[in-house]
Amino acid sequence: MDRNVLERLKWRSRRGLLELDLVFERFWKGDGARLTPAEAAALEKLLALPDNDLLDLVMGKAHADGSELAAMVQKLKAS
Repeated sequence: MDRNVLERLKWRSRRGLLELDLVFERFWKGDGARLTPAEAAALEKLLALPDNDLLDLVMGKAHADGSELAAMVQKLKAS
């Protein structure tokens, strides 16, 4: 994965909710450094969501549309 793409995604993952910041901090220390291009595209779609919608997905209060988004949400939850 292109380092510039990863850095841009890291920057975009800085959120206004502490809960999301904690999830993304753990994610980038773990699986985040090894994203495939498809995973990066799914993460980019998730990062386009409002903070509260994204938090609902990560907390399991809502379900992601599509298998790629659902898989990325699972990676975020697992980190």
